Amino acid sequence: MDYSQKSIKEVLELLKTSINGLSEKEAKRRLELYGKNILESKKKKTAFQILFSQFKDFLIFILIVAAVISGFVGELLDTITIIVILFINALIGFVQEYRAEKAMEALSKMASPYAVVIRENKAKKILAEELVPGDIVLLEAGDIVPADIRLLEAYQLKLDESPLTGESVSVLKHTESILEKSVFISEKKNMVFKGTLVTNGRGKGVVVATGMNTELGKIAKMVQEGETKTPLQKRLADFGKKLGIATIVICFVIFTLGILRGEEPLIMLLTAVALAVAAVPEALPAVVTITLAFGARKMVNLNALVRNLPAVETLGSVTYICTDKTGTLTQNKMTVRRLFSFDKNSEPFFLCMALNNDVKITEENKITGDPTEIAIYEFALNKGFNKLELQKKFPRVFEIPFDPKRKCMTTIHKKENSYLVFTKGALEVILEKSSSILIDGKVEPITEKMRKELSEKGEEFAKKGMRLLAFSYKEMKDLSDSEKFEKDLVFLGFCGMIDPPREEVKSAIALCKSAGIKVVMITGDHPVTAYAIAKELEIVERNEPINEVAITGKELEELTLKEFEKKVEKIKVYARTSPEQKLKIVKALQDKGQFVAMTGDGVNDAPALKKADIGIAMGSGTEVSKEASDLILLDDNFTTIVKSVKEGRKIYDNIRKFVKYTMTSNSGEIWTVGLAPFLGLPLPLLPVHILWINLITDGLPGIALSGEPAEKDVMQRPPRHPKENIFAHGLGIHIIWVGLLMGAVSLFTQALALKLNMHWQTMVFSVLCLSQLGHVLAIRSEKESLFKLGLFSNKVLFFSVIFSVFLQLTIIYCPIFNKFFHTQPLSFKELIITFGLSSIVFIVVEIEKFIKRRFFLSSAKGYEQVLKVQEYGR
Repeated sequence: MDYSQKSIKEVLELLKTSINGLSEKEAKRRLELYGKNILESKKKKTAFQILFSQFKDFLIFILIVAAVISGFVGELLDTITIIVILFINALIGFVQEYRAEKAMEALSKMASPYAVVIRENKAKKILAEELVPGDIVLLEAGDIVPADIRLLEAYQLKLDESPLTGESVSVLKHTESILEKSVFISEKKNMVFKGTLVTNGRGKGVVVATGMNTELGKIAKMVQEGETKTPLQKRLADFGKKLGIATIVICFVIFTLGILRGEEPLIMLLTAVALAVAAVPEALPAVVTITLAFGARKMVNLNALVRNLPAVETLGSVTYICTDKTGTLTQNKMTVRRLFSFDKNSEPFFLCMALNNDVKITEENKITGDPTEIAIYEFALNKGFNKLELQKKFPRVFEIPFDPKRKCMTTIHKKENSYLVFTKGALEVILEKSSSILIDGKVEPITEKMRKELSEKGEEFAKKGMRLLAFSYKEMKDLSDSEKFEKDLVFLGFCGMIDPPREEVKSAIALCKSAGIKVVMITGDHPVTAYAIAKELEIVERNEPINEVAITGKELEELTLKEFEKKVEKIKVYARTSPEQKLKIVKALQDKGQFVAMTGDGVNDAPALKKADIGIAMGSGTEVSKEASDLILLDDNFTTIVKSVKEGRKIYDNIRKFVKYTMTSNSGEIWTVGLAPFLGLPLPLLPVHILWINLITDGLPGIALSGEPAEKDVMQRPPRHPKENIFAHGLGIHIIWVGLLMGAVSLFTQALALKLNMHWQTMVFSVLCLSQLGHVLAIRSEKESLFKLGLFSNKVLFFSVIFSVFLQLTIIYCPIFNKFFHTQPLSFKELIITFGLSSIVFIVVEIEKFIKRRFFLSSAKGYEQVLKVQEYGR
């Protein structure tokens, strides 16, 4: 039922109530029927259910199997390591389960704890949660609206609805029916909504909706929608499934081939088990978690607080940023942008601005009142016209409050032997009430030409998104005839006001464009205002007309899903939108394959923040938006988003480098063990060797990759395609061919050592281990040589490699470890050969990068970038 379209009489009849209120008995009955006026949360999971849900991921399952296998082959250290990794990941997931609940708690805090109602024709104060449909509620300035209410009386009643609608201007309410169908919340001027704030006046109304049936309740339901997986989570889930299948197949093949060759079944079982552990990158979740944690810590220094750890890298995939206008792109503060007057002196103009308002100064020296009036008060104050001082000289003796029908406000002030009448209001109204105009200090009759010029100038202001307010005055000897107060006025001029853009936002949007990210404005504000701001910030290009790039919520509602999806990637400005439509926009972009970031600070942004691939809340925003977000901008600076994008891209690059490193290492181990039987060689490695290699190579060096600095072109390339596989751009091919090279070098070492009667198994073991450490140094950059980067540009990685080499030499030359690891001390000649052969992988990968830089980078890379840019342009 849309009560805004019903008359007061119809509303009271439909709700079976009266202006005298409900009886206590009826109120109690309705409370049982409708329930308490509170925001409910969905059924909570038990602690066991939350914990169990953390182990449903396929890669987690593989790691559990790896832990069991490690224990089976006697590697308790590896088993403990994997269990710790699983516990860390489960803990992170466990904590994240409470996010929706916290969002609900924040919504509940917005609700008013008490309400003044009329029951049995008596006013009484009750708990707001006891309100029921049909209750008559009294409202006054400072109240938080306790429920959705249809107004019965409104006396200069103004509300701040910006948390719910996104509009930065207080809304003047009335009691008349809304005749137009399907109007949005912002246009329902005869309704007030739960969670909004009364800024001025008083009123009376009947409760039409409580609890989850209110507009705030509808948002609460949307906030509770399921989490959206980040790109990293999706890619790792896909990676884990493929890895599991490959592991099973490889282990079965190796075991079968060994048995066919006549190897001992127990040895082959242990080898197959060791290969299974080798194939699973046990350190991957830990390295991902640590990399994201390091990134999150660094982002705090950039004034971005991460609430959802895997979302750190999501910014690197973002193709669209859907941003709220009010308070995000703009300052959420009405400001006088321009003045127009024929009077150069303008003293009466500023006097009118200073005195014709209801702005008040509190004891704490805080300015309170309507945002529009605060704007003109501050403008006049900056021009030297202090209201507090002027009131002593020109005390107010009478006023005619603003009325939506008259569209103007008049104040009358005593001036020695006469009275000053100041009137402000809509331009067309003030022009109609004016018979003369002030020009350079002289009062002259206003001509039709002047009226036309003023109207045209006003239209020019309006097209730039400014809100117009005109000013006039007159001097009267006495106040005997009240009908003359607003007649034959002297026109002074008008001002254009706007909620101005933040100074730093324009450059931030330009940086987004250079990174291939589209910025879209979604607001509850007027389309002309929104378009003007978007044009000023260059979200919209200067040659793009409003009808091609902007759309209102009403127009959006009339479009079918297919029609909307055809246009969604062309639209840059959404105006007069509802929370449901913001959510719809995010979903539509996601359906088109885009990765969407949503910024916002109001309650109305919360559902879309929750649904977006990454939700970005403002630090000064509502608690609801913060709890629904993945990232909070502590400085409310749009520029911080760009810095976060860079950090997110770097983080994903470093995770890819670790995947390249660890999977190439695992590939080398599999090739070494898998190909040996076909070449007639004995098993080159024991299970304990494989487990040791994984432990020292995947450990410190792998984690140290997380601290690798960003590539130089990280912000000059388009976003990763949302469906891009983690093995894209040659990573999968690299894993195979470099792994095969490692295997070939290791098997060559084995054959050579057997021929020369050397300690072949220890040499193979060491060559494979050291080759992997050389490889990690070579893949620090996709293109740049290690020598250009410098060994010490990532000191942690360099020293972790040195430490790993030291550990490897320790188990070769320390007698205690010889028996445990089945190793033998190498002679100087054997050691030189081992180091020489293990450097081959490093040298070959460096040569590969050199070839890329010299022969393919300038042409192929440039062509690929052009294709990508064109694709994203479409």
